[in-house]
Amino acid sequence: MWAIIGWLVAIWIVLTVVGAVVKGLFWLAVIGGLLLAGTAAYGAIKSKR
Repeated sequence: MWAIIGWLVAIWIVLTVVGAVVKGLFWLAVIGGLLLAGTAAYGAIKSKR
């Protein structure tokens, strides 16, 4: 399970960086940031159980 969450976090970070670098893809940075936060929250909730 941690491997999947780790890969998702890595993908979201890459999407966020690409979106921030390419100014025309700012929406990609926003979506990447939201997905990163959601995945991190999910991982934190699952680890407490």
